[in-house]
Amino acid sequence: MTMSGMKKTLAVCVSTAALGMPMMASADEYTIGVSIPAATHGWTGGVNFHAEEAKERLEELYPDVSITIATASDPGEQANDLEDLVSLRDIDALVVLPFESGPLTDPVRRVKEEGVFVTVVDRGLTEDGIEDLYVAGNNYEMGRVSGEYIRDELGGEGDIVVLRGIPTVIDDERVEGFESAIEGSDINILDMQHANWNRDDGFEVMQDFLSRFDDIDAVWAQDDDTALGVIEAVKQAEREDELFIVGGAGMKDIIERVMEGDDLVPVDVLYPPAMIATAMDLTVQHYMSNGPVVGEYILGSPLITEDNAEQYYYPDSPF
Repeated sequence: MTMSGMKKTLAVCVSTAALGMPMMASADEYTIGVSIPAATHGWTGGVNFHAEEAKERLEELYPDVSITIATASDPGEQANDLEDLVSLRDIDALVVLPFESGPLTDPVRRVKEEGVFVTVVDRGLTEDGIEDLYVAGNNYEMGRVSGEYIRDELGGEGDIVVLRGIPTVIDDERVEGFESAIEGSDINILDMQHANWNRDDGFEVMQDFLSRFDDIDAVWAQDDDTALGVIEAVKQAEREDELFIVGGAGMKDIIERVMEGDDLVPVDVLYPPAMIATAMDLTVQHYMSNGPVVGEYILGSPLITEDNAEQYYYPDSPF
């Protein structure tokens, strides 16, 4: 199925949902298992919030659909959750955001072998072809949009530092996109260190950068949790007037700063935890739609500015 075809399918689903009615009546009952990491940091807290909201909305819209959400604090617990969803809940479909790709590939494969429709979210498996549907943010685009903004804001020249995430394919894709955007410019990356998408690590890495570099024009923090640590380090060093910070994901604390016109955090780049809701919507439409719902659905990574920030603000979300 083409990407344009997938987007057309989603557009139909959204418009019918807005009318408060399913696309077609179903005489069958369907059980969908949703397996996600526990709220160990901000972004996964947002995933949990949007999963619960989607469950409530979809079960109300489709009385024949039952959704069970299981959260896990580590890969081993998540693998056990998958076994329970099959053996105890007898699920028809699985929506899974793997805690880690490698350890969850075999457990997800075993679920698929039981005849379950499988939707994988965000963190792809290490083997292609297991899932029926893949829903994710665009990591390369997230990096490219960030790099393009920094390049343009600095007029194509300046000294910057980069805080990477956890050493993963996702992080590599983001950095590749970022570097492609500044290629050919006079933007100089002074240093690039892993901060593991973590606030405390972001604080420590940025403190090190600030102690070693007298002139920093911009910071690519890549992640909003990391960005909060960077902000604190910059403010403690009283250097907030000399640079700006670009994070990523769409955390409400960062969106608020963008909405208020904060010069230190002028923009953000979306990598929405609400993608879990998109995945659940599409999985339900596999049963409720009269069109195929398979393949890939890759979300965009728009630049969030003061002008459009309000549409990305979820005040009730923990993230």
